[in-house]
Amino acid sequence: FRLERARALINRMGFNNLGVDHLVANFERRRHKGAAAGVVGVNIGKNFDTPLERANDDYVECLRKLYPHAGFITANISSPNTADLRSLQHSGALDSLLAALSQERARLEREHQRRVPLAVKIAPDLDNESIDALAERVLAHGMDAVIATNTTTSRTGVEHERLSREAGGLSGPPLRARSTAVVARLARALAGRVPIIGVGGIASAADAREKLNAGATLVQIYTALIYEGPRIVPDIVRGLARERR
Repeated sequence: FRLERARALINRMGFNNLGVDHLVANFERRRHKGAAAGVVGVNIGKNFDTPLERANDDYVECLRKLYPHAGFITANISSPNTADLRSLQHSGALDSLLAALSQERARLEREHQRRVPLAVKIAPDLDNESIDALAERVLAHGMDAVIATNTTTSRTGVEHERLSREAGGLSGPPLRARSTAVVARLARALAGRVPIIGVGGIASAADAREKLNAGATLVQIYTALIYEGPRIVPDIVRGLARERR
């Protein structure tokens, strides 16, 4: 749903797709065609009907099957559109999941003789105590990056938009300040030991710079692509380059 005055989106797509085996087949077809590889990041998550006590199995299976093909892999534990998924960001569930992923990644690294970076994608709706606790677990289990943040369930700043009451995650400019605050909190907790990928409300070089100044090493965009198209990427890159002259 487009909230056009706010240049924002609400989505409740969830993880609808044809599954990990279909994705692996796509990778194999691209390889046989000699397609340019680039840097391919893959998001993994549990099935919507997998109970939480078996969530680790879904993540580990995806990691194992995608490891030979991905440039990096993101454990998405923060989509608001999969029931109970965000509970994996807390306490014992998080510790168990990251331990399982770390153990399997170590085995795969030995098998394939290459290390595929493993990131964790978190929600913007965490409080500071939860962000600090999550950062501790990320460090303890050797994760390679944190992506901050996913979409928000808050509707602050868009209350008067016609479609603001639609269920789903809100992205775009209304999310920018909160996602930047999460990046800054993470940066203090991680103290440069794990890179942060900043995402949320980036639609210009100034927005990207805000995330970088808050402590992000890299940035991602999504909603701006919907409104501006692919040209937004070189526009942001050129804008950042001009700042460095």
